[in-house]
Amino acid sequence: MKLQDFLGKDEKWGFEAIAEDADLARQIQILLIGLGLLEPPADGKFGPVSVISLKKFQELTKLEENGFLGAVTAKKLIETKIDDLPKPPLKLGNDIASKIVKYMQSKDYQVFSNPKEYNIVYVEGIDADWTLNSDTPNQFNDRRIVIEVVNGVPKIVDHWEATTEPGKYYTYNPMNRKGAARIQFGQYKAWAVGTHGTAEPHEALVQVGDITVCRDFNQDFKRTGDKLDTGDDFYVNQHYGFDYSRNDIRLASAGCLVGRTREGHREFMAIIKQDRRYVANRKYTFYTAVIPGDDLLKTFPG
Repeated sequence: MKLQDFLGKDEKWGFEAIAEDADLARQIQILLIGLGLLEPPADGKFGPVSVISLKKFQELTKLEENGFLGAVTAKKLIETKIDDLPKPPLKLGNDIASKIVKYMQSKDYQVFSNPKEYNIVYVEGIDADWTLNSDTPNQFNDRRIVIEVVNGVPKIVDHWEATTEPGKYYTYNPMNRKGAARIQFGQYKAWAVGTHGTAEPHEALVQVGDITVCRDFNQDFKRTGDKLDTGDDFYVNQHYGFDYSRNDIRLASAGCLVGRTREGHREFMAIIKQDRRYVANRKYTFYTAVIPGDDLLKTFPG
């Protein structure tokens, strides 16, 4: 039996009947997994966990069919996409993940809250204990963060030392005659999984969409007064910083978003490649937000 066989008919199958049909059970499980309501694998064994997931689907989509599978549920399962499901309201506290999400909401940035959808955020001038630092130029003193919303609650999946700014070398020796690129604070849908570098090629998020950068023509390591430059070909990638010292960016960044260590970067890539949107489409373009730590904690203190 397939879900399509229920359409236009008065069939009503209880959960025990579904459990006796491995093909039907597997089809339902695959769809529930795709909707983020059931964990893999789709093994064709329709036990208590699968039953709960199907009931949850019926509840979320407000189906009158309750406790059985009929034509209405079958049609809804076939047609529903994860973005069609109602999202639970966000439960925001005073923890750093909640503060970041509140800040993103205040700026009208996208906050992704479906299961296995990761929010990539860089916070400039903040340490691992979530206190501000001096944001001294030419240092890995920013934070690369991955946030997932779980049942409405933002959680930090992991975070790493990073820099959102070019180092001393490329500020004084810019690759562009307009000046070194310092990404403008904001959120951009502009990166896809690819390969960064030639001397030491490695998997990274490479720029594929428009971003805006501040051109540090006067070489003062600040955005203030800099001319804005927008384009999709600045090669502002998200890669690793070759394990360089925290206090010297060296040649690791000409304006890229750089995680300091190789190991930390590989952890970052492994996490974001589990994003359901990337799993479904290996050319998926990731959003990334870059925000100032001082404004974050000024806006949401405590």
